[in-house]
Amino acid sequence: MVRKLKHHEQKLLRKVDFLTWKSDSSHREHDITRRYHLPDATTYHKYNKICGSLRQLAHKLAQLPPDDEFRRKHETQLLEKLFAMGVLNSQSKMSDVENKVSVASFCRRRLPIVMTRLRMAENVTAAVKLIEQGHVRVGPEVVTDPAFLVTRNLEDFVTWVDSSKIKRTILKYRDKVDDFDLL
Repeated sequence: MVRKLKHHEQKLLRKVDFLTWKSDSSHREHDITRRYHLPDATTYHKYNKICGSLRQLAHKLAQLPPDDEFRRKHETQLLEKLFAMGVLNSQSKMSDVENKVSVASFCRRRLPIVMTRLRMAENVTAAVKLIEQGHVRVGPEVVTDPAFLVTRNLEDFVTWVDSSKIKRTILKYRDKVDDFDLL
């Protein structure tokens, strides 16, 4: 049994916060994990490692001479790849890789976030449930992993599975139901 705290002990404990530590330095990890519905903090750390290695690669490429053919070739490849993935908003310069590539930019390309942006789901948690239940497909394949990263090209092909009751309900609502689909 723990004894009841005295008045001055309770006052002292009000000043101490056991949830935040000086070593945390910020709540960014918790905010990103909550906003983008990441399963745990290890996923955040994995995305953070990817961002760190991209920054490191950009820094190493920046140390090469500006007229080097190797540097120009790999800079354009890196920028095109990040643009095609949707991590960078526009094909710009290498300083954007060091400044604008973050964990949040990778998380914005996850399937549940894309679904909420396309208004297929009301919020991220609902989108995660729909994905895990097998109601969503990207292109011809059914996706059941909420961590699926959707590229710019695949963003147009995020749809409902043909046998999904949600798709059937939406078609009934829009009066576009086909009798052949009901079989």
